[in-house]
Amino acid sequence: MAAGDDANRHVAGRSGIGGFFAARWMGEIPLGRLFWRDTIVVGTAINIAATFASLGLLAAKTPLLIALAVHFGPLPYNLFLTFAVWRTADRRGGLAGFFYQTLSLLWLIAAIVI
Repeated sequence: MAAGDDANRHVAGRSGIGGFFAARWMGEIPLGRLFWRDTIVVGTAINIAATFASLGLLAAKTPLLIALAVHFGPLPYNLFLTFAVWRTADRRGGLAGFFYQTLSLLWLIAAIVI
């Protein structure tokens, strides 16, 4: 286990997938890490994978509805990340908080459109 993973578990006081989501929702993860790593890096990678998977399904003549479901499958996670950033940034306040809120909203729009 990496040191960062161990720190996340102890900060939240929970482990497992529930702890992962609870820590982010409750603002227990630093805002920079939540935005840059979780949203921009991991969230974008998940969206790109879903897009390529849906294109592959279309190329394989899979029904459009299934390809769209795969493409928009990450939407609940995208919404979760955006609202988690929004809540955490709101607690931080100031110009930096507004910056992260604005960027997370623009990221969500791009994730939905692309």
